Amino acid sequence: MARPMLDTIGPKHVAIIMDGNGRWATMRGRPRLFGHHAGARRVREVVEACPDFGVKYLTIFAFSTENWKRTQVEVAGLMSLFRRYIMKEMQAFVKDNVRVRFIGDRVRLDAKLRGLMDEAEDFTKHCTGVNLTIALNYGGRDEVARAAQRLAFDVKEGKLDPAEIDLETLPRYLDTHVLPDPDLVIRTSGEARISNFLLWQSAYAEYEFLDTLWPDFGAEELGRLCAKFGERDRRFGAVKA
Repeated sequence: MARPMLDTIGPKHVAIIMDGNGRWATMRGRPRLFGHHAGARRVREVVEACPDFGVKYLTIFAFSTENWKRTQVEVAGLMSLFRRYIMKEMQAFVKDNVRVRFIGDRVRLDAKLRGLMDEAEDFTKHCTGVNLTIALNYGGRDEVARAAQRLAFDVKEGKLDPAEIDLETLPRYLDTHVLPDPDLVIRTSGEARISNFLLWQSAYAEYEFLDTLWPDFGAEELGRLCAKFGERDRRFGAVKA
């Protein structure tokens, strides 16, 4: 059955903290990785729904810099899932005209995964539909620190005048420098915190915190939130005359 099109002005860039996979699995008496696999399958539905609601950019939080603290078994399982997901979905991304990018620090990731990430980005670079950005080994503070390091290096090399650094300068050094800032940030699973996600970029984003666990989140709920976004009066600090 066709999904209804959004008839209000919705967000162009939606960012999602996909939380609740482990709890979803535990509630069903299954291991946490079972929930992560279910969550990965849910991504396809959400990506496919984006054009219906006018969403041009979708950024998803897949693995944070803090997630390395989880058990070795879970981390290894997640890395295996990421490799398989990229290999399995690459053709589908092209078929659906989805351009894929990755943000985060790739240094700690294994060589095979890094190679697949590079391949997916190159394989889909001609796609002009939804821009899917996957945050992998990503942390907002880590991103800003790495950006500051690159900026400082350019100052040292004489490529950048410290006196000319302003609010427009740092974003050019962020992982997301080719992306617009998110309009709407969604977090599933009932937690009401941003967990180090897109700290600089989401300064003026609208937030939605849902009780829904990520494997239960779908196109219908995305559409509802996009419609709700369209009803908001976004003034960015100004007031109407």
